[in-house]
Amino acid sequence: ISAPNEFDVMFKLEVPRIQVEEYSDTGAYYFVKFKRNPKANPLIRFVEEEILSASKMLLKFRKIIKEEIKNIGETDVSVEKKKPGSPAVTLLIRKPEEISVDIILALESKSSWPASTQEGLPVQSWLGTKVRNKLRQEPFYLVPKHAKEGNVFQEETWRLSFSHIEKNILNNHGTSKTCCETDGVKCCRKDCLKLMKHLLEQLKKNFKDRKEMDKFCSYHVKTAFFHMCSRNPLDSYWDPRDLSLCFDDCVTYFLQCLRIEILEHYFIPKFNLFSQDKIDKTSKEFLSKKIEYERNNGFPIFGKF
Repeated sequence: ISAPNEFDVMFKLEVPRIQVEEYSDTGAYYFVKFKRNPKANPLIRFVEEEILSASKMLLKFRKIIKEEIKNIGETDVSVEKKKPGSPAVTLLIRKPEEISVDIILALESKSSWPASTQEGLPVQSWLGTKVRNKLRQEPFYLVPKHAKEGNVFQEETWRLSFSHIEKNILNNHGTSKTCCETDGVKCCRKDCLKLMKHLLEQLKKNFKDRKEMDKFCSYHVKTAFFHMCSRNPLDSYWDPRDLSLCFDDCVTYFLQCLRIEILEHYFIPKFNLFSQDKIDKTSKEFLSKKIEYERNNGFPIFGKF
């Protein structure tokens, strides 16, 4: 947001005829199996006891990228150390300027979305039922993100990803189809999201030595923002002249989510991103206090860096 130096690239792998089995009633994590296991299936070597191994595939994916990096001559590129539980292979490019690129392996499935998403994507009053039905006909993705139980990762699980739908919504975000087009009326939705992301980004930077900030990420802000769009569907609410009011409303909603310890995943309602087992109460209270301080003092952190 402040400087475009982090990028995500999804590496899609189409997998025909898979079945997914929900892991431990999470709604978000799944074991992946093939409906048939023909010998010709090139992924058969990653199957263990009928389950497609997320850890084995991620290991191989990482190895391939590391080998390819050796062939890049003119740019200074290195692969960052693996982060526990992360589905990404992160490249650090140092020249001509420093940027990091997350390459994420994603299985693409053209089957119906899993049952846990049935009540999710609440865009009916905002983008309309037709749009929702059309979006739900898009493929869904599974990334090798391991479910965490206590301090242990379940290394064979895959997590649902709807980043392509999120991108689609952000690009076509208005009640009126011409919102923010060249000749259309402008709104401040994207500016609110940028400010929310920037706020969290700067707080994480400012308190990088505090473990309370470790669990928070821009996806939490993005999810809260989407819920705000569903709650306030009309373009007139997001008038650019009311940017400060809209931003304040977004901050208020995010603080409320922290306080009640509930932030529903936008696509998987039963998956609570702020549940006690994911982020402890102390961390949520710490972030709340920091955001409250910023709001009460006119966001001094925005001018700090």
